[in-house]
Order: sequence, then structure tokens, then C-alpha cells
Amino acid sequence: MRLMKKLTFGKVTQLIFMPKLFPMNCYLVDEEDGITLVDACMPFVAKAIETAIQATGKPLTRILLTHAHADHIGAVSYLKEKYPDVKIGISRRDSALLKGELHLLPNEAQTPIKGGVPKKQPFAPDFVFDDNERIGSLTAIATPGHTPGHFAFLESENGNLIVGDAFQSKGGFAISGTMKWKFPFPAMATWHARTAIASAEKIAALNPSVLLVGHGPAIVRPAEAIQRALNEARQYADRKKNG
Repeated sequence: MRLMKKLTFGKVTQLIFMPKLFPMNCYLVDEEDGITLVDACMPFVAKAIETAIQATGKPLTRILLTHAHADHIGAVSYLKEKYPDVKIGISRRDSALLKGELHLLPNEAQTPIKGGVPKKQPFAPDFVFDDNERIGSLTAIATPGHTPGHFAFLESENGNLIVGDAFQSKGGFAISGTMKWKFPFPAMATWHARTAIASAEKIAALNPSVLLVGHGPAIVRPAEAIQRALNEARQYADRKKNG
């Protein structure tokens, strides 16, 4: 699988696969101790991710996962074989999803978890993290909604925010759970749209310089686009409630 496109935003390089058909992004973060990979797309792009890592001249030291859906964890097992010392991290909450456990906690919206969650654990994480934890140069930001344990990662030196599926930009810019018929898959795989809206409000308050999504192009200076998406998401959620 050929790497289709590569863009760099300060310390963060976006790897873009299949941009026209089903765009999937993962991110290389240049750290002092090596490379942090955020998300890992699907298995068939694993070798291309490895090639991009090798081109940096640095080792892969950690893999951070925004959530446990199959199109974000697919290359992890391959990369663990190639880089045995790499440390894999996922949120404490989504570590249960990684094991195929779909039960909900008492304080969570009692709607079914959706999307491509593993039926059995495909790999074991080396560590779990919680809100506001510092991991290398990144700060983990809890952004539940798409999944109960969805996270974003803030690279504060340049204001880059890697948001996984909290937002999409393919098919129209939207918050997770707001249906865009040109690219409906993130909405279809969203656990709880109202929780996703609350997370988008949290992201807006961080005022990122660049919003780096799981599916679609990066959004530079995204403040106005986020506010429009929030308005649309609230209206969409109200229509669904009353429909």
C-alpha cells in the first residue's frame, strides 16, 4: 500500500491513506526520544506507516490510540513486531473495548457502543491513561462521545490537536454523531452524539491552531468551523430527539 500523502504541521506529520475513497489518517509526532505514532489505521497500510517512520531516522517509541475502533488500531500488531520495545497506550476506559467488553458504566449514557470494536483483544496495551495526563510532548484530553473512552492529544508547542473521530472533515466538517451523507461512517459508529457535542465544546475551549482528524484533511485555524459544527450538531441532535 503506497502512502498517498504526507503533510507536516510543526512537530506533527500527517500520513493520509486513500484520501478520495475512504481517507484514514495517522500521525507521527517528533519527540526527543523518538517517534510517537497516534492511531494506526488498517492492517493493509502497516508497511507504509513503517516506511514513513524509517524515513524520520528515529525509532518508534510509543503508539497512542484515540479509541479502539478497527480503523484506528489495525497496524498496531505489525508495528509491535517490527519495534518490540514500542509502548502502546490507550485510555483506561477504551482498554475495555479493546478486549471486546461492551458493557456501559453506570454514569454513562445507556446506548449501545457502535463501530468496529474487536471481539477479542488483538494486542495488549503497555499502559493506560486518563484525562490531562502528559505523555511525551502530548497531553491526553478526554473527548468521549464517539466511544466512551475516546481521547484527543494536544501538542501544545504548535497548538496542534489530534482529535481522532471527535470530528470529521471528509464529506463535510462535522462533530462525531452528526450525519454527513457523503461520508456517513463516523456518525454511524458514534456511541452518543450528545456526549460528543460536549467534548467538541471542550475542544473549542482549547482554541487549537490546527485540528487533525481521523478522516479528512486538517483544518487550520478551526475556531469558526468548530462553532458552525457545534450549531449544526445541536440542531441535528434536537431533530433526532423530536423526530
